[in-house]
Amino acid sequence: MTLKLYNTLTRKKETFVPIKKTEIGLYTCGPTVYNFAHIGNLRGFLFYDFTKRVLLFNGFKVKHIMNITDVGHLTSDEDQGEDKMLKGAKREKKTVWEIAEFYTKAFQEDMRKLNFIPPSKLPKATDHIHEQIQLIKTLEKKGFTYSAGGNIYFDASKLTDYGKLARLDLGVKGQARIEKDPNKKNPYDFVLWFTKSKFQDQGMKWKSPFGEGYPGWHLECSAMSLKYLGEQFDIHCGGIDHIPVHHTNEIAQSEAATGKKPWVNYWLHNEFLVLSKGEKMAKSGENFLTLSKLEEKGYTPLDYRYFCLGTHYRKPLMFSFEALDGAKASLKKLFDKVLELKGKGKVNKRYLKQFTLEINDDLNTPRALATMWEVLKDEKLSAGDKYSTLLGFDKVLGLGLKDLKVDKIPQEIIKLAEQRLQARNNKDWKKADELREKITKFGYIVEDTKEGYELKKE
Repeated sequence: MTLKLYNTLTRKKETFVPIKKTEIGLYTCGPTVYNFAHIGNLRGFLFYDFTKRVLLFNGFKVKHIMNITDVGHLTSDEDQGEDKMLKGAKREKKTVWEIAEFYTKAFQEDMRKLNFIPPSKLPKATDHIHEQIQLIKTLEKKGFTYSAGGNIYFDASKLTDYGKLARLDLGVKGQARIEKDPNKKNPYDFVLWFTKSKFQDQGMKWKSPFGEGYPGWHLECSAMSLKYLGEQFDIHCGGIDHIPVHHTNEIAQSEAATGKKPWVNYWLHNEFLVLSKGEKMAKSGENFLTLSKLEEKGYTPLDYRYFCLGTHYRKPLMFSFEALDGAKASLKKLFDKVLELKGKGKVNKRYLKQFTLEINDDLNTPRALATMWEVLKDEKLSAGDKYSTLLGFDKVLGLGLKDLKVDKIPQEIIKLAEQRLQARNNKDWKKADELREKITKFGYIVEDTKEGYELKKE
C-alpha cells in the first residue's frame, strides 16, 4: 500500500520511494545531554518512533541513527550564547563528561519507559571528532571554507541553492546575523571548527590541523550520518526549529562535500508541544516538565504516549493536565477492554486496510486511534478477532497491548472489601462507607454486584 509523507523540502505530500528496497536509511536529531529531556522534547522523539514503526509496518527494514550531542556548543543555532554542556557542569558542579554520561543514560531510560524501538545506533558526537575533522578537510579541499578570527567557516555563498529547505530570503535575515560575528564574509556562513569563541572556559577541546578547539554543532550530524548511512539516504527527521539553520547547514556542508543532490530525499519535521499561553516548553523556563515529574503526579509514560498520538505531528500539541487526564482515562478504558478480549482470533482485513490507509497518509495517528475504537465498538466482531486486530495496530501505536496483565489485587484490599460486604449485610452503612474510602485511598474501586462486589484498579 502506498505510503505518503509530507516533505519539507518540497512542501507537499509525496509518495515514499526508497533508495534501496532492502533497507531504509533514517536519521533523527537526538538530544543535547546537559539536562533531562522535557516532555516537549519527548513529543519529537515519539514522532521519530512512530515514523520508524510505520516504515516497519509497511514491511521495510530500517537502519535508524540517532545522534547524542555530548560535545559543547553554543546555546543558539546562530552560534551565540554559552556552551550548554558547560552550563550543565557549572549548575551541578560536575565535569562536562560526567554531565554527558548521566543525562545520556537518563534519556535512554525515558525511551525505555515510553516503549521506543531503540535506534540501530546511538552514536555520540565526542566519539566522532575524527570524522568531523575529515569532513572539514574535504570541504577545505573543495574550496568551501575559509579561516577568520581563529575559526574555520563554511562559505555559504559558494552554493547557489543554499537555504533551499527553509526557502530563505538571503538578503533579509542575513543583515541581522552578520553583526553577531564580524569574522564572517557572508551573513549565512557558519563555523565548522572553533579555536576561539565568545567564552574561553570551554570544557571539551581536541587537537586538529586547524588548531586546538571543538567542532561547530551542525557538523556532527553530517559526519555521523555519512559514516553510518552513506552519502545519500532516505529520511531525516527533526523539529521545525531546525529548518532555518541547523538542517539548512547540514544540507549545505553535506552536499558540498559529497556532490550528491539531494543528500536526503525526505525531510520530516514535527511541531512543538505548546502551553495554554502559546509558548513552547523550554529547559530554561519555569514550565520545564519531565517524564519523571509526570510520573510523580500519577501519570504513566504510556499515558503521555497516548496523549501525543491524539494530535498529528505537523500540528502544535496543546498541553494541559486536563487534556492529559483525558488521555489517561482513555488509555485505561482501552487496557480494560483489551484484557476482556484476550483470546485467539484473526486480524480483520477491512479494519486493517482502513488503519493502514490512515497511518500511510502522512502518519495520521489521530485517525488511526479512531479506527482502533471503531474495532472495539463493532459488535459483529468476535472478541478474538478484535484482540488480534488491535495487536496488529499496536505495532504502530506502541502501547504495549500484548504485554497487558490483569493486576493481582493485594490480600489487604480483598480483606477490606470483605469487611465492607459484611458491614453492608449488617446494614452498617457508615462503616461500609469508611471502608470504601480506605479502599479508594489504595487506588482501587469497589463496585457492588448481585454476587457481592467487584474490585478494580483506578
